[in-house]
Amino acid sequence: MTHVEIEITAELVRDLVRDQHPDLADHPVRLGARGWDNQLWRLGDDLAVRLPWATRDSDALLRKERTWVPMLAPHLPLPIPVPQRFGEPSERFPRPWLITTWVPGTPADRTPVTRAADAAESLAAFLTAFHQPAPDGAPAGRDRGGPLADRAEGVAKGLASAAERGLIRDLDAVNAVWRDAVTAPEWTGPALWIHADLHPANVLTADGSFCGVIDFGDLCAGDPACDLAAAWILLPDGAIDRFHTAYQPTLDTATLRRARGWAVWRALGCIFIGNDGGPGGKPTWGPPANASLQRLIATIR
Repeated sequence: MTHVEIEITAELVRDLVRDQHPDLADHPVRLGARGWDNQLWRLGDDLAVRLPWATRDSDALLRKERTWVPMLAPHLPLPIPVPQRFGEPSERFPRPWLITTWVPGTPADRTPVTRAADAAESLAAFLTAFHQPAPDGAPAGRDRGGPLADRAEGVAKGLASAAERGLIRDLDAVNAVWRDAVTAPEWTGPALWIHADLHPANVLTADGSFCGVIDFGDLCAGDPACDLAAAWILLPDGAIDRFHTAYQPTLDTATLRRARGWAVWRALGCIFIGNDGGPGGKPTWGPPANASLQRLIATIR
């Protein structure tokens, strides 16, 4: 993580808004969250300011969201943060920033869903609407949405390391899920829009079900199996079949196999981040990731 040298404070956010969007200068500012790529500051009740702070490529990700998310949002059944204004780099803050709509809710890593059937159908409806053919010029994924085999070496090393550190149980069973997935036929359909970063911190909950999806920095065109992994990552035991029934079109066996592989990849990453004791560590990411591995293992037994 490469933190921006300038400390981001409420005073800085107020100054940036006053300089570039003075009509919003009277909105109160308060911290919303510090994410992996960006900090999020509330701007009044209905808006949020997103400022890059940790990774070098977050500038490009914000510009991508500005370009594509407004076109997608009207067609989706769950609220997402829609860019409203753009902030240009300046002497005060030398990186671009966004003002978006604020999506209320609690990240699922802190408040998991409890209404399993409703959550399964809500997630299926969102991904059914989202997984549409992407136009020419749509962005490519950074390390996701392409052939699962491209991740094989990294996943093998990651699983071995996690097992050595005692972070995962039943390495043989997890490896069996991964080997089945990585040998599945590749996606041959059109490149579809995918969120590509559906983990519990990027999906919001309220009243026991999903109420919003955030962080579209990894938005890209690719294999929908990358997103379909979310069924094992986000849903509680017993809800995945309900999700598969509700999602359209009906999933073929190869896509389900690849989705399980992407779920292993996602869970492994969340386990490492959840057990990182440094500034990048997020302890709430570990438990849902371990639970998802147990659900995945159950599919091959």
